[in-house]
Amino acid sequence: MSLQTARPQRRRTDPPAPAKPAPSDRRRLVLRGLQLTGTQLFCFVVSAGLFALPLVYLLLQAFKPYQSFLKDPTGMPDTWTLSNFSDAWTQGNFGTEMVNSLIYAVVPDVITLILGVFLAFPISRGWFRRSNALYGFFVFSGFLPGGLIPLFVEAKALGLYDSRLGFLVLTSLAGAGFFFFVGYIKSIPRELDEAAALDGCGYVRFIFQIVIPQMKPALATFGVFGFVASWNNLILPLIMLNDPRLWPVTRGLYGFFGEHTSQWPLIAAATVIVAAPILVVFALLQRHLVEGVAGGAATGSAGVGTAPTAAVAAEE
Repeated sequence: MSLQTARPQRRRTDPPAPAKPAPSDRRRLVLRGLQLTGTQLFCFVVSAGLFALPLVYLLLQAFKPYQSFLKDPTGMPDTWTLSNFSDAWTQGNFGTEMVNSLIYAVVPDVITLILGVFLAFPISRGWFRRSNALYGFFVFSGFLPGGLIPLFVEAKALGLYDSRLGFLVLTSLAGAGFFFFVGYIKSIPRELDEAAALDGCGYVRFIFQIVIPQMKPALATFGVFGFVASWNNLILPLIMLNDPRLWPVTRGLYGFFGEHTSQWPLIAAATVIVAAPILVVFALLQRHLVEGVAGGAATGSAGVGTAPTAAVAAEE
């Protein structure tokens, strides 16, 4: 008998697989994870009381007839009705104003995001001398308040007052999100820049086909923020738009409130109509909001990147 055959053969045994928890144990673990401490429960109740209860009250009043509101302004509706929504939609002319608000919110939002990417990319790559100083200047200018009186004088002088095109011009050149884009673009590898340059990809094509797809969470985040800010904008339309046909929905709601001061169920229904598009946008893009904020925060505190050696030599 050979030596190889004389050796005892060891049986190879796989390590035992971890036992799966029973359904009862799994349910117990889930319930344990959902348990709240006293402090967490207190904070949750306070938050719900401050934010959720007013919205619930507003929604309940929107379904309440006016006579029922006079009898019990704080209770549940005796009879539920949808007539407040139809009356508010017709009397407030919210159909035209919704279209105006959609134009005033989407067009400046898209233009601002595209301009912000085109401006943030070279600064994040350090293609300019004193890129950190330029970046700091833009960040500092974002905290300065807007001058409504100089803006009104400028709009009158340039023929932009009481005009849809003029209002779009005034609201499309904001720099919101620029400092966030700089931090987010720094997380994109420079190897993509070099590979695109070797393949002969132009700068504009590189931004639209490579950089912007990489920035979808960041663009979605500040797209939502910009949409909400434009949709809720009231001061600028009050100053710049005098023609009722050009009013956004917030300006129309302001006038509707003045005409129906005592009709609280009607005002509540109009407020719900105005706020509904914002709720839909948040519901559709809430996942991108978290991803965009987390991605930009990871690199937003770092300094602006340095330019490649070849770019510095060419500039000098």
